[in-house]
This record gives sequence, structure tokens and C-alpha cells, in this order.
Amino acid sequence: METAQLTPDQLDAQASRLHDTDAWQRIVTGWERTAQEPPAPAAVPDGGARAVHPAGWRGLLSVPVDQLVEDSLRALPPRPPHERPLPGRLGAVLPERLHAWRRIGQPDVRPSTHLGHARRILTEWGWQNTPYRLRNVRGARCVCGAMLTAHRLGYGSLHTVDRAGAWLITELRAQGWTGLIGPWNRHPGRTADDALALIDATIRRASLAGQ
Repeated sequence: METAQLTPDQLDAQASRLHDTDAWQRIVTGWERTAQEPPAPAAVPDGGARAVHPAGWRGLLSVPVDQLVEDSLRALPPRPPHERPLPGRLGAVLPERLHAWRRIGQPDVRPSTHLGHARRILTEWGWQNTPYRLRNVRGARCVCGAMLTAHRLGYGSLHTVDRAGAWLITELRAQGWTGLIGPWNRHPGRTADDALALIDATIRRASLAGQ
């Protein structure tokens, strides 16, 4: 049974290293494909319009049908995460190791789904930015802390957590932030609404990439 022993700082560093790899950059930039130029229409002889065979519509497409279907599915909003209730307020303040049994038999999830569960943790248990720890005495989490807690509750493997963190850093770069998630989380003036908006934008970005 895979259980994270990471701190938020360690998760932050691992996600940053993944984000900086060539393989990850290909994932980030390669999913947006430009459609080919449509073919020029065939000349129609004088005397009327040319009839098109019912099966000939495929020849009018500039990309394969399978690709059109795949691109359309990517544009759909992600499915909401399976609503397995979070432990109550007592569960928020219990030591993380006591939640390890919840991972038994749980399947892996996509990074966007994992982030959806992390968002729910921030919404129900609270967000905190100082001090930068897994949680404070009331059980509120920072962004990375919510991701680690989501893993320990059974939502995603350690590899999924790393990929979700790399997507967060990708979104932060797109918004002009050049540092890591932790410094962003504890930046002066940061609010819980900012944290939720960041996760929402990252979920959208990862979902559009099929992750």
C-alpha cells in the first residue's frame, strides 16, 4: 500500500523537478494541435451542383473523425469527483497516518480528479498559509497539504500527486508566477479564494490535456 511520507515542501520540490523535464514540457505544449488547412473545394461543372454521396462526407474533413471525437471529449468539463464523504472535523485534525487504511482498494485517478478532491478538502476543512505545514491546529491545509491529504484519503497515487503539482506549477507559470507553489501559497495578501481559483484553473488546464 503506497503511502506518502512527504512534506508540502518536498512535494513542491518534486513537482518543480517534474515540470522542468523535457518530457513534461512536451506534455504541456504538445496537446494543442492546429488543424490542417481544409482542402480547396472541387470545381463544379457547369450545369448544376455536384451531388455528394452520403458516405463521401468524410472526405470533406480536414482531420480524421477519431481526432474530432477526441478533441470534442477533451473540451468537455471534467466529471466531478466521486463523492466519498470526507471524515468530519475530528478527521481533519487526526494524524495523517490514521487515514492510511482509506487507500485500500482505491483505484488511481487523473491529476484533474485528484485536484478536485484537494479542492474539496480546502473547502470543507479550510485553507491556511502560515505557517507552511501540512495542516494547522484546526486541520486547515495549504495547497500542497491538501494534495497530500487527498492522496492519503485514497485519491490518487504518489505519481498522480507529482503530476498534479506539475500542472499547478504550469498554471502558475501561465499566470506569471516564477516561484514554487509554497511561496505562492504564503505570499502576503493571499486568500482562500485565490487558492481555490488556482486549483480551478489548473483542473481546467489538465482536463483539456486529457489528464
